[in-house]
Amino acid sequence: MRPEDLWIKIRNGEITGQTSGMANGYAQANLVILPEKYAGDFEEFARKNPKPCPLLEVIHGSKFVKDMGEGANILTDIPKYRIFENGVLTKEVTDATSYWQEDFVVFLLGCSFSFEEALMEAHIDIRHISMGCNVPMFKTTTMCEPAGIFKGELVVSMRPMTAQNAMIADAITGRFPNVHGAPINIGHPEKLGIKDVLKPDYGDPVSFKPGEIPVFWACGVTPQAVIEHAKLPLVITHAPGCMFITNKLNSEINDFLESKKK
Repeated sequence: MRPEDLWIKIRNGEITGQTSGMANGYAQANLVILPEKYAGDFEEFARKNPKPCPLLEVIHGSKFVKDMGEGANILTDIPKYRIFENGVLTKEVTDATSYWQEDFVVFLLGCSFSFEEALMEAHIDIRHISMGCNVPMFKTTTMCEPAGIFKGELVVSMRPMTAQNAMIADAITGRFPNVHGAPINIGHPEKLGIKDVLKPDYGDPVSFKPGEIPVFWACGVTPQAVIEHAKLPLVITHAPGCMFITNKLNSEINDFLESKKK
């Protein structure tokens, strides 16, 4: 379906779950909404940690998306949101309108769902899609580069695949620097402090086939771990796996962002 059609279905409550595999061809985005007072520090945090937090768009004082989806309302057009109060997850909601404040700044960050289409075109099985569940995500012991009040552990997403497919995936996803890029770890969860790849901190566990190894990418859920440390009075994020579907094609997003920088 077209992103614009999916926004309407999400807004009407017809879609409330994870968005992996939806709107093939179009990039998806992670979400962070926080007060202007902290926005400068968070933007600096994103720039220092481009792997987990690739910036797609920053919107000041408006709930309406511009570059990544003109016509979309960021408070209603994501299937599920998380509300953090003083660093504590207090609610999950399908409509975040009642939490909006005039001084809020919206950050849209690149998402690894965007490169999954390219992996599937290379005939690599994306296990959480073939199983119909959410991607498994793990907190690591690797610390992000701090910026102001923002600091915390890197979160990664994981996809099982053969060693040969992992090398192919490394080359493919390396071409997508604005949606997490190449893997940060192939086959060595212990180096990230991950003890059991079948017990994710977010998302759902997935099965491994004989000969497969875990492949880890930096994940846009990282800000949620960072927000827990910062203990801001109020922050809105997407629920893990429930992304904003942009109306920018994966094949075009890198050139679009590079042109914006210029």
